[in-house]
Amino acid sequence: MAEPVIDVRDAGIRFRRNRGGRRSFKDLFAGRNRRARPGEFWALRNVSVTVNAGEAIGVVGRNGQGKSTLLKLVAGVMLPDEGRVAVHKGVAPLIEITGGFVNDLTVRENVYLTAGLHGMTRRTIDERFDEIIDFAELGEVIDTPYKHLSSGMKVRLAFSVISRLDEPILLVDEVLAVGDKAFRDKCYARIDELLAGGRTLFFVSHNERDLKRFCTRGLYLDKGALALDASITEVLERYNADYGTPR
Repeated sequence: MAEPVIDVRDAGIRFRRNRGGRRSFKDLFAGRNRRARPGEFWALRNVSVTVNAGEAIGVVGRNGQGKSTLLKLVAGVMLPDEGRVAVHKGVAPLIEITGGFVNDLTVRENVYLTAGLHGMTRRTIDERFDEIIDFAELGEVIDTPYKHLSSGMKVRLAFSVISRLDEPILLVDEVLAVGDKAFRDKCYARIDELLAGGRTLFFVSHNERDLKRFCTRGLYLDKGALALDASITEVLERYNADYGTPR
């Protein structure tokens, strides 16, 4: 029997338009209700998804339809305003390339900090440190402050650290589009390796070829709702029929 690792039930989350972010701490606990107040909108509503161990799922939809928000709910970065999100295994999130990295710390220091924050022990980081730096191709800037890295270097460092975590669920949100082709190819080979080892993948991308390469199942989000949960081929066909090539 398949083992569920992610269970999203009737999940919804809402934001403020006028403040550009979530409601205040006071708003969360005082006068809370299920209706969006003036200036608020539901980024996701009534979304239910069950993911089994080892599945590779591609998430598609136009910009602003809730794809990244869904991944952040799974990662625990955000909490739903209604429904529930249960994650039964550890998560390795590659959602925002700057997440967890400190500008004034060096590349070396950031590897230890970020990997440590994700639960990797100092001994394990020591053992994997050279592998992380070699994969990221950052040996020449190892003692350079993070803030001086190019966007491509930051992507390489983030992917290299997160992909070396032992967590069974990998969340990837479009960030690989920033890197150059040679490094993307290396990242994709690493993802293939992780999938072959039984990892579970949640993959947000606008690249149809990549979605077909990695994913067997697809989720199509439209206007904050789950429009279709089917094979990746069916999901892309439906999305293309509605809006054209993923963008």
